[in-house]
Amino acid sequence: MSNAIPLLTVAALWTLAVATPGPNFLMILRVAIGQSRAAGLRAVAGVGLGTMIWGAAGFFGVHALFAAAPWLYAGLKLFGGAYLIFLGLRLLAQSARNTGGNAEQAERLRSGLSAFQLGLVTSLANPKSAVFVASIFAAAMPDEPPVMLGMAAIAIMVALSVSWYALVACLFTMRRISAAYARGRRWIDRIAGAIFILFGARLIASR
Repeated sequence: MSNAIPLLTVAALWTLAVATPGPNFLMILRVAIGQSRAAGLRAVAGVGLGTMIWGAAGFFGVHALFAAAPWLYAGLKLFGGAYLIFLGLRLLAQSARNTGGNAEQAERLRSGLSAFQLGLVTSLANPKSAVFVASIFAAAMPDEPPVMLGMAAIAIMVALSVSWYALVACLFTMRRISAAYARGRRWIDRIAGAIFILFGARLIASR
């Protein structure tokens, strides 16, 4: 029973974090609607792997590493922010062209990555995730938690991320929603691109 409370706390905090729309949400939305449900689910798998990596990093003390080497955190932050801004600019450029054609081919040309790779890179683009995960573990876990407890917490985080984003990918590929997206694709791409740029700029500018 003593292990249940930390795991429930991690689950509750991570559920709030995952349900808040961010770059992962927007990326999966674009891939699922712009390509296919299967592509969206492949992107979800990439996000799941990214969650596992950041979870392990948070549990094993990457926060302490960032504190000891601030330049490393700053470098990752700049890289992640630049990547999100790049995605946003490509979306804006695509919306301006709006040449039609095969959606999957256009998406691959736009990103240069497969759906799985795009999900993984987008998930890893924000080093603040590691700090956030470390903060969750610090708040929820006992002092010197056993490795198995940490592994269980990471597994819960991955399961919550994959379940939520898979639901998003399936929901937004329903016929009515995908038809509505096709009608407003240009403006949706513009809004999504602007939000990606905003996320990237905020990540670079944040302390």
